[in-house]
Amino acid sequence: MSLPQVPPSRVFVELVPWADRGRENNPVSGGETLAGLRRALPSTQAQSVPREVHVSGTAEVSANPNRAQVTVRVSSTKEAATEAKKSVCRRLDYITQSLQQQGLQAENVTVTKDFRRVENAYHMEAEVCITFTEFGKMQNICNFLVEKLDSSVVISPPHFYHTPGSVENLRRQACLVAVENAWRKAQEVCNFVGQTLGKPLLIKEDETKEWEGQIDDHQSSGLLSSSTIQQKIKSSTIHAASKVFITFEVTGKEKKKKHL
Repeated sequence: MSLPQVPPSRVFVELVPWADRGRENNPVSGGETLAGLRRALPSTQAQSVPREVHVSGTAEVSANPNRAQVTVRVSSTKEAATEAKKSVCRRLDYITQSLQQQGLQAENVTVTKDFRRVENAYHMEAEVCITFTEFGKMQNICNFLVEKLDSSVVISPPHFYHTPGSVENLRRQACLVAVENAWRKAQEVCNFVGQTLGKPLLIKEDETKEWEGQIDDHQSSGLLSSSTIQQKIKSSTIHAASKVFITFEVTGKEKKKKHL
């Protein structure tokens, strides 16, 4: 009595060498026979395949505002036009001279004047817009003007802001710090496994974020007008965050030469 024929063997799983990552996601079909299995790559060929380490890096940087703007308003209402002009111009000259003595440049001071008739009187108003780069000097000048001038002179609270160039520099700084953090991480990984970190093969910025201030959600925006100078600076501080992804080449660690 003859034995039944055994059907030919079929392979349902294939172990793909790491060196051939092009087929790691392509399983062998059920119709392939054992003879269709690929042979292991020669050692010389496997060594030629580049080894890589993939890391991500994040960074968050911040910058305080680098400009502040203060507006000083002087006004007077008189029955005679000359008296209204004289009253405003006298105090206006005092303000501009005080700013010059404090070392403020003319390009940082803008003066506008408005003269109109109100019912049976004449009203004149002058506005001095001052841009500061030193906040300590700004506080000294504002305190001085409040002390020397009467209540008809109104000094607005300082408005802090960033110049466009400073914001762009902050974005670049966040990206560069994130790249540096990723490089340090890759360096430590390679040192831990006894390898040498090579050159970067890919650098990609995956995510960027930017926001202003750290005001508590429970704090009403209306309270900002009564905030202190430091609180105003904090609320105008800009933060930038960056996340990068980098692929580095990994090279074998060099053997130390023995000294004779």
